[in-house]
Amino acid sequence: MTTGAITPKLVSLAWPLVAGNLLQTAYNLADMFWVGRVGRNAVAAVTLMFPTAWLFVSLAMGLTAGAVALVSQHVGAGDDRAADAVVGQVTLLTVGVGLVLATVGYIGRHPLLVFLGAEGVVYRLALDYIEVLFVSIPFTFLFFVFRAVLRGAGDTRTAMWLVVLSAGLNVVLDPLFILGVGTFPAWGVRGAAVATLISRIFAAAVGVVLLLRGDWGIRLRVEDLRPDVPVLKKLVSIGYPATLDGAARSFAAVAMAALVARFGPVATAAYGVGLRLMSVSWTVSGAVGQAAATGVGQNLGAETPDRAARVTWTATAGTMGVLFLAGGIMFAFPAPLIRAFIADPAVVAEGVDFLRIIGPFLAFFGGLMVVQGGFRGAGDTRVAMALSVLSRWVLRIPAAGLFAYQWSWTLSLVGPSVALGGLSWGVDGLWWAWSFSAVASFVVGVLWFSLGRWQEGVIDDEKRSTPGD
Repeated sequence: MTTGAITPKLVSLAWPLVAGNLLQTAYNLADMFWVGRVGRNAVAAVTLMFPTAWLFVSLAMGLTAGAVALVSQHVGAGDDRAADAVVGQVTLLTVGVGLVLATVGYIGRHPLLVFLGAEGVVYRLALDYIEVLFVSIPFTFLFFVFRAVLRGAGDTRTAMWLVVLSAGLNVVLDPLFILGVGTFPAWGVRGAAVATLISRIFAAAVGVVLLLRGDWGIRLRVEDLRPDVPVLKKLVSIGYPATLDGAARSFAAVAMAALVARFGPVATAAYGVGLRLMSVSWTVSGAVGQAAATGVGQNLGAETPDRAARVTWTATAGTMGVLFLAGGIMFAFPAPLIRAFIADPAVVAEGVDFLRIIGPFLAFFGGLMVVQGGFRGAGDTRVAMALSVLSRWVLRIPAAGLFAYQWSWTLSLVGPSVALGGLSWGVDGLWWAWSFSAVASFVVGVLWFSLGRWQEGVIDDEKRSTPGD
């Protein structure tokens, strides 16, 4: 990514990531498709658990953000041995955190479901799902390490093929475990979680073997699995804002799911299907943002910051063009898209409203994610975190309370009192809060990146030599 025309190299780096993310999305969609055959309550249960699952995925992405920044900048600087040392340390850190989170999450699963507003049958089904989900966390985190370090080294294709295999396995197992075929039991939503668990164990195991072999530009060395305090400190220093970023995004998703749940299972089911369709935005923009992070990191390591900026602007413009088209399709054909997952007329009607409000603004969701990728590649994860907090907690959640609900409050200061109140738009107000926050936070992100304060990188203060020399 440090020489030659930017667009072809960006496409070459990004398309395997897009394909891999599409396949990840495919088995999320497969879960929803087969769970939709079980019934409305099953869809609502999985929908309530989706933000929780995304919370842990986001935390894993945050933990590996430091790895991407350090590996890509060491590679750009020509120091491959230092990059290998980062691989060992991020493996230790990520697996350790994954085990702790899995244990804490399993112990606290009942209070979590109460907080989310799950009741009755939905509570029972959600519990079936989340118990297996927590077991899968360490394996999910380990696979994210594999993808992140290869991406930092500039190899996005190997991880893509592993995603192909694991997603394919998940799609095959879904109907067997959810509906029951032959000797397989009909486990319903628990079957969806078991299928995901098996596919993630497979992906993690293969990823570790490939890293130990070291034939793909980066290597996991056994001697690097001893704690290296300076490297761990650097990973934590870069990674903790990204971890907080993931937590802020995911807790906001949990909060939004709880707000939606107050409108009943129809709105919750429609929201779940709509989120799966919206995941096309996260799939494309998340992948391109990851490619931009690699390009920015390598160019900062090679001391070409102007080219790093061009990588980010090129990636943002291309992504938004694709997502304007995808959003147009959602706006024009919402009912067939919802019916592909569930035939319940009430859910379809609510899902149509969701897609017609979200669709025209889909590109802004994606554009912000790419700009954040540019910041992460530079190691400036604090700004990426700040943009996530702005988008969700400063804009989206307050706007949801203002647009959706009926409330009143009188503000009395010096002079006449001022009456404030909610707009009472109902569940549509929640969808409008999403769109409003996307546009406003994208504008702030573009202006912030334009300032150029991210161009110093994170290895300028280190000796660019092999550890131990």
